[in-house]
Amino acid sequence: MHNSIDALFAGLWADYIKITPSADKIHQLLGNATGQTDIVNDHIALRTFNTEKVNLEKLAAHFLSLGYKQKGDYDFASKKLTAMHFEHADLTNPKVFISELRVEELSDTAQAIIHKLVDQIDPMVTTHDDFLYSGTHWQVSQADYKTLLAESEYAAWMAAWGYRANHFTVSVNHLNSIDELSDVNSKLKDAGFRLNTSGGEIKGGEDVCLAQSSTMADSADVTFSDGVLSIPSCFYEFAQRYKLSNGEYYQGFVAASADKIFESTNTNVSAS
Repeated sequence: MHNSIDALFAGLWADYIKITPSADKIHQLLGNATGQTDIVNDHIALRTFNTEKVNLEKLAAHFLSLGYKQKGDYDFASKKLTAMHFEHADLTNPKVFISELRVEELSDTAQAIIHKLVDQIDPMVTTHDDFLYSGTHWQVSQADYKTLLAESEYAAWMAAWGYRANHFTVSVNHLNSIDELSDVNSKLKDAGFRLNTSGGEIKGGEDVCLAQSSTMADSADVTFSDGVLSIPSCFYEFAQRYKLSNGEYYQGFVAASADKIFESTNTNVSAS
């Protein structure tokens, strides 16, 4: 496991921008607009299956070993997901949101495909330094991908992309000269980026102490066992946090908003 938080996030970011080139462009766009070189990352999200070999706990172990603590847990019933978020005592370190698919709630056909994928993973790799940005550890056919896609966008994304950051998140609170998420969205749209409009362009708001928006995922080529297909890869999220009654900024997540953010990687979601 990594011996530093910086090294782990550097590895995650380098892998992420390879298949999410728009993130690099957005970095430059917002950085230039606000006159800053460093964009602060609010959080990343990781996905997995709840099978014992690769469950949420296995991914979380990498962060717990670096001093992170579990803070919240979430249930997404319609998407069959369980999730937790983790924070470091030093809040300048990004938060981490990890979800897992409850495989047993899918059809027998989908379960069989997922187990076939997970069976190809060497159990030892989950502790390797680079596991969280190691991609897929299996061969999967386009037919199996499409079977999963018909049932769970999340399962299909995992089958195609494996272990890597599903998104990074710009902290709007830390931008130099943009104070509002709506202004960030306007700038993105003016530059030609497509936003996720599921549940509205802005999910949440000051009433729940967290407002979020996101781009729709980039498309990238995936090499399946029987050919190459261009499919949604990863997206970039934007978060604005508000103060609680005690004067401190809310650090958690809002399930209703996160539910819609998941749809940023959908293959045919409505987007403006």
